[in-house]
Amino acid sequence: MALPEAVLAASRPYPLPAGFRPSYGTAGFRAVADLLHSTMFRCGILMAARALKTRQITGICITASHNPAPDNGVKLVEPSGEMLCQEWEAYANELANAGSDAELAAAVEGLLGREGIAAPGPGTVLIAHDTRPSGPGLAAAAAAGVRCLGLEPEMCGLLTTPQLHWMVMRRNRGKAAGEADYYAALAGAYAQLVAGTQPLGQTLYVDCANGVGAPKLAALAGQLAPAGLTLELRNTGDGVLNGGCGSDFLQKDRQLPSQFEGVAPGTRCCAVDGDADRLMYFTPLEGGGKALLFDGDRIAVLAAMLVKDLISALPGGAGADVRVGIIQTAYANGAASDYIRDNLGCGVEVTPTGVKYLHEAAHRYDVGVYFEANGHGTVLFSKAFLAQMQQLAGESKAAADLLALSVVINQAVGDAISGILMVEAALRRRGWGLPQWAALYTDLPSRQLKVKVADRAAIVTTDAETRVAEPRGLQAAIDAAVAGVPRGRSFVRPSGTEDVVRVYAEAESQEAADALADAVARLVHAKAGGVGPAP
Repeated sequence: MALPEAVLAASRPYPLPAGFRPSYGTAGFRAVADLLHSTMFRCGILMAARALKTRQITGICITASHNPAPDNGVKLVEPSGEMLCQEWEAYANELANAGSDAELAAAVEGLLGREGIAAPGPGTVLIAHDTRPSGPGLAAAAAAGVRCLGLEPEMCGLLTTPQLHWMVMRRNRGKAAGEADYYAALAGAYAQLVAGTQPLGQTLYVDCANGVGAPKLAALAGQLAPAGLTLELRNTGDGVLNGGCGSDFLQKDRQLPSQFEGVAPGTRCCAVDGDADRLMYFTPLEGGGKALLFDGDRIAVLAAMLVKDLISALPGGAGADVRVGIIQTAYANGAASDYIRDNLGCGVEVTPTGVKYLHEAAHRYDVGVYFEANGHGTVLFSKAFLAQMQQLAGESKAAADLLALSVVINQAVGDAISGILMVEAALRRRGWGLPQWAALYTDLPSRQLKVKVADRAAIVTTDAETRVAEPRGLQAAIDAAVAGVPRGRSFVRPSGTEDVVRVYAEAESQEAADALADAVARLVHAKAGGVGPAP
């Protein structure tokens, strides 16, 4: 399919800013919003090509998630509802970095030729955005890119990122996929999961990060009340997006978000991020200002317990051969990993950092559970397992409840709103409050640092980023530093976005974790070309 002159004309309003070199990260492109119009235009072309290639529906969500309000970015959605396949990330980088209209035309023609896209055909691209002021303009740029390949985009307006992923997945399965359908599906499945149980008897306070989660949770809340779940929403848009609030603020600072100063210690609270794909539970601590966190590791453990409870209740030994796996990265707290291995009887698999790697690994199990420590994750059910549950559902409440759980927890991508319902159902079915959840295990103290280096590529890792292959001698030195530290563990990895090396350490005490992190940071600085004074 030859690229018409109209495409060259369409690209002229969207030149690549001088000196800007966008790089596709774990979940798309991000930068200061003013730099991104060319990137969004080219992503529109890319996802139109992906739609033509697959002859299905793809998606584009304009969002920078937990980043500050002046930033923006894009998340690209496969027909399955999952993130853009890794094989097409190279195309994304090539198009985004084309320096001129002619170079872009050549890159697009190359993509179409290599993928065998010879003529216009069926395909649709859904486009949505979060609450950032830059969103509508960047969405319009993406739409202009889609039109270049002869497709007309569907503008979905304001949505959470997980809602758009869910809609793409459902549309391609021929199922009802409107926003109202999303709320009805989640609320109905939640009501089934908690039927016959007692409400927890306390309002759930939700920090909405002044983002898109606020109006969407408000729309859902009325459908949850009949099932005994009452939400009180805070940080609903009057303040700064992700400013002193939201799941990322909680994880990094362990401080109470704004508007939570008067909430009593022990109260059940949770927080989402700017596009509502990350979830963190918390409660205020005595003394004011601090929060006790229930992070992604704890959410993963609770989810696995719920799954295991339901599988154990299946009739006739139907659950005996079900493979349940928990997928973690090296950042998972060692105490959580130990609890899973010692108490849950689940497989534990470690992948490189990045949700796309965890999601891929989760597909290898009948039920794959993954949550990064930052609260981004989900529970995936294989098609074969769900088909088995469909056959059993008429005679087994446990099978019917597993099917309901597969609806409550988003099967396309991590979803903070659906994650809230999963956590609430899991606690309610056990009759637990936060104290029982907290008592499962005690997190090992940890510390994260970063070391500025001349070239992060000097660090080469293996074994899911837990071991250093290059520079030679660094891993042996790290091993020696760890050897004398009770329950010590440390690893280093190059950043995906800047010339720094990230250092993680944990130990039996906070003082020991801090000291170990400092020692390993000095080793990295000495052996990997550190810039500036040693840490």
